[in-house]
Amino acid sequence: MPFDLTTAAAVLVFVATYGVVAFGRAPFVRIDRAGAALAGGAAMVGLGVLTPEDAFAAVDHNTIVLLLGMMIVVANLKLSGFFALVNAAIAARVRHAFTLLVAVALAAGALSAFLVNDTVCLVMTPLVMALVLKLKRNPVPYAIAIAIASNVGSVATITGNPQNMIIGSLSGVPYATFAATLAPVAAAGLALTIVFVAVAFRREFLSNGAFAPADDEAAAARAQVNRPLAIKTGLVAAAMVAAFFLGAQIATAAIVAGAALLLTRRVKPARVWAEIDWPLLVMFAGLFVVTAGVEKALITPDVVKAAGRLALDDTAVLSLVTAALSNVVSNVPAVLVLEPFVKGLADPQRAWLVVAMASTLAGNFTLVGSIANLIVAERARAFGVDVDFWTYFKVGAPLTLATIAVGVFLV
Repeated sequence: MPFDLTTAAAVLVFVATYGVVAFGRAPFVRIDRAGAALAGGAAMVGLGVLTPEDAFAAVDHNTIVLLLGMMIVVANLKLSGFFALVNAAIAARVRHAFTLLVAVALAAGALSAFLVNDTVCLVMTPLVMALVLKLKRNPVPYAIAIAIASNVGSVATITGNPQNMIIGSLSGVPYATFAATLAPVAAAGLALTIVFVAVAFRREFLSNGAFAPADDEAAAARAQVNRPLAIKTGLVAAAMVAAFFLGAQIATAAIVAGAALLLTRRVKPARVWAEIDWPLLVMFAGLFVVTAGVEKALITPDVVKAAGRLALDDTAVLSLVTAALSNVVSNVPAVLVLEPFVKGLADPQRAWLVVAMASTLAGNFTLVGSIANLIVAERARAFGVDVDFWTYFKVGAPLTLATIAVGVFLV
């Protein structure tokens, strides 16, 4: 394969862009992940690697529309006080530290199975931290449980996290098939999460673990709920999920649900728009273009054929490669990089399910392994709670290996 200037430019732009996406910053300039992806996409066009038409075609609009629709639904759930209501239910019923851990992990995992896990972490962390500190418990294990459980739970469906949304669009795997295959992995992973966190912080759960239910906290949370909006949003969200399972086009169902929730007299649209993660949408669009550029310039049929020597048709090998790549460049970029190789495998749909499983669970390996982890750490820090790298690592690393092993067995 000739390595000309265009190919060199594509590789340079790809490495620079994914470097910033992986580390979240660049030397000498102030640029974030979204800015790097946008600049990388523009560079692919400006340097002649892609035409403007190629760049536009490279963006998977189904993924962008799906993510936007889900963000609108989640924004309305947040504004209605739905998450505060979940927290109130936990506060009113738990009477022991271990029961609290189970409730927090299951709530984070279940919500992340159908809603975007990053948003679940953004909303749940401050609510749970406030509750745990009021109960005078060690908040660190509960923060770690939110991060890990949200990642594990999000494995279950296409709408659980951004990389699954991309995989759903690229693979064509039906929502119900995806869930039937990976929900058991998520369920087993949540059980392992509870066990690993409980063992790592056994003093918190074995010594003086009983406490009185926080009824005042629950009452305060219920007072925040906008019941009409919560009921409306809950019904729309339930209809949306039902449409997913019944085989509706996922992006269409999500954006229709989002549009329906914008038709309201109770919430100013500006409040909803303020909850949308616009930089994430920009980052996705840019990464689609950057990946298309390097694929066109570098990933030729010969390269794909050579990759066949890695035996990616083997579930264990593909899981290992995916997990390793996800911890180098992050899970969303890893999925995009693997796309030309996966679609050439003997059973691409099954391979995509393996990639979804491994790329998501790999995010639990370190504190910086996923955006969800970083969100929890930052939101917890606002309450004076320090989730440091090594404290997280002693739970996350072995748990990642265990859950991926379970995933390899079940998928």
